[in-house]
Amino acid sequence: MKLGDLIIAPNILLPKQGTDLNKFAIVACDQFTSQPEYWQELDKLVGSCPSSLRLIFPEAFLPLVNQTQYINTINATMEQYLSNGILEPLGEGYVLVERSTPQTPRRLGLMLAIDLEQYSYQPGNDAPIRASEATIIERIPPRLYIRENASIELPHVLVLFEDKGGFVIESLYRKRGNYPLVYDFELNQNGGHLRGYHIKNTMLVEQLFTDLFTGRALKFIVGDGNHSLATAKAHWDKIKLKLSEAEQETHPARFSLVEAINIYDEGLSFEAIHRIVFNADSDFIPGLKQRLSGPYMGHLYTKQRGESDLLLPRSSPQAYEIVQRYIDEYLKSHPHAEVDYIHGIADLKQIADRHDHAVGIIMPALTKNDIFSYLERGVVLPRKCFSMGHAHEKRYYLESKLIK
Repeated sequence: MKLGDLIIAPNILLPKQGTDLNKFAIVACDQFTSQPEYWQELDKLVGSCPSSLRLIFPEAFLPLVNQTQYINTINATMEQYLSNGILEPLGEGYVLVERSTPQTPRRLGLMLAIDLEQYSYQPGNDAPIRASEATIIERIPPRLYIRENASIELPHVLVLFEDKGGFVIESLYRKRGNYPLVYDFELNQNGGHLRGYHIKNTMLVEQLFTDLFTGRALKFIVGDGNHSLATAKAHWDKIKLKLSEAEQETHPARFSLVEAINIYDEGLSFEAIHRIVFNADSDFIPGLKQRLSGPYMGHLYTKQRGESDLLLPRSSPQAYEIVQRYIDEYLKSHPHAEVDYIHGIADLKQIADRHDHAVGIIMPALTKNDIFSYLERGVVLPRKCFSMGHAHEKRYYLESKLIK
C-alpha cells in the first residue's frame, strides 16, 4: 500500500484574516452534554461574530431545540461563510498543530485527511485505520442528517499512531521555523493556546509516515470522535453508489479531515470517562457489585452517601467491559433509567448532587500501552473508555474542508 492510499494533504479552509479566532474556535460538540450552561455562556461570548458554534450541533442542545430547523440553519450558515469569504482555502498541505492547556505545556498534532476506504469501525476487521471503541449504530442517522446537506466538515476527530521515537510530528516541530505560522491565539472557555504551521512540503511528511508505517498492519486508531468518523464513512458509502469509479477517486467526501497525534506525545494524557446513571432504582448498586470483584479499588458516588467502594478487576479494559455491559442490560430492563458519560470526577459529583436517584461510577484510566496492544487483536473497546485529556482539552473546531 502506498501512503497516498491512506492519507492525503488536504486543502484546508481557515477563517479569513481579521476574524476573531477566540470566538470562532469552540470545543467539540459532544463535550459538556449534561451542562447546557457551558454552551449558553459560549453563545453569549460569541454573539453575532463568525464562529464554528454556528456550524455544529452541540449535543447538549439536542433535547432543547427543533432539530430540523437547527440543522437547516447550520447548513445555510456554512453556505454563507463560503460565499462571503469568511472561510478561505489555505492551499494543499498539512497543518502542524501546537496546543497548550492548563494541564500541559504542549501537545502536538498534524492535520491531514484520511481515506475512508481504508477505515472501518466494524469489530474483527483488518483495516489500517480502525475505531477504538464500539460504534452505536443508532447514533449515526442523526449525525448523518446533519452531514448529508453540509458543504464542509469541521472535525473534532483525533487519530492516534505509535511513534515512540518521535520520528514524524516531533521532527517536523523541530523545524517549525521553516513553516508559515497561520494562527496563534488564546482559546475561549479555559481551552489554552493554539498555534498552527502550514507545511507545504507534502512529500516530506508522506515519506516520514511511510518509513514509520512500513511493516505495520494497524496504522491509525480513532482516539476521539469515533461516531463522527463513522458518520463520515456512512455518508461516503451512501453517495459513492451514485458515482463512477473515476469520480470516486477524487470526490472530497471520500477523504475526512482529522488531527493525527502520536500516542506517546508527552502532552497527551489519558483520562478515564466516568459513568452516571440517572433514575437508578435501589437494585442498581447491589447488581453492579455482584458483577465486579478484583484487587483494585474503585468508587461509586451518590448524593446521599458520597463515595463508596467498588472492587474492580486488574485489567482496565475488562473493567470497562463489565461495567458497560451491566449498564446496557440495566437500561433495557429499567427503561426509565438513563446514562451519561462524564469527563472529570469533580463534574461527575456536581451532576450527581443535582439528582436524588443518580449513581456515579468512577472509572480507572487506561494506559497508553493498553490501547494498541488491545486493538491489534481485532477487537474494540466498549464505548467511552478513555478520554484524551479533560473536557476543555478536547479539540476545538477551527480547520475545515469541503466535502461536496
